[in-house]
Amino acid sequence: MIKHIALALTLAVAPLSSFAAQFVEGKHFTVVSDKAPSSEPKLTEFYSFYCGNCFNMEKMYIADIKANLDKQVTFDSKHVDFANTEINTEVMRSLAVIQSLKNQKPLTDAMFKVIQGENGEKHDHSAPGHKHDEPVKSRDDIKAVFAKFGVDSAQYDKVADSKETDAKLALWRTQQREFKVQSVPSFIVNDKYQINMGSIRTLGELIDLMNYLALEHK
Repeated sequence: MIKHIALALTLAVAPLSSFAAQFVEGKHFTVVSDKAPSSEPKLTEFYSFYCGNCFNMEKMYIADIKANLDKQVTFDSKHVDFANTEINTEVMRSLAVIQSLKNQKPLTDAMFKVIQGENGEKHDHSAPGHKHDEPVKSRDDIKAVFAKFGVDSAQYDKVADSKETDAKLALWRTQQREFKVQSVPSFIVNDKYQINMGSIRTLGELIDLMNYLALEHK
């Protein structure tokens, strides 16, 4: 089952403070690995196409986060596997395929929308009269989405079934366990620090913390 975090939808872009805020371990971020930080500064988002908060993050905040990260900090996205089912693995594979293509943003949005609806209504279990019917039941359903963007069935299967994709999914699962990712969206900085989203009040503060952990925290 997807575990959601209580992400405030009132996050607003605030002026960046050049890391002037005092960020405290245990409050603003948690150390989730005993290993040394990555040699290069990086930010990794763990998310799921099934997660409403992840959909909101993608629609409302990710573009601003990417635009305001220090140029030295690379950004990557990885799909979690909480369900451990055959179709969840296929959905994970779809992100790996997306990452091999040039038109990543439109396809990412399309996968969120086909699973959740334009406004997340398909996965809003609290909605009146909601009947939970999985809109994506097989790889064929996923390939139908990709076909609308010019990715034919053979091209999709070639990437989805490649050794590179198998290795990528194995890494995502390993890191999900290693970094103790139990809710999504979750942000891991330098393969060592997990941001405590409940402590963040503005988007500017979040970006400051990401840059601070990536570049300054020792």
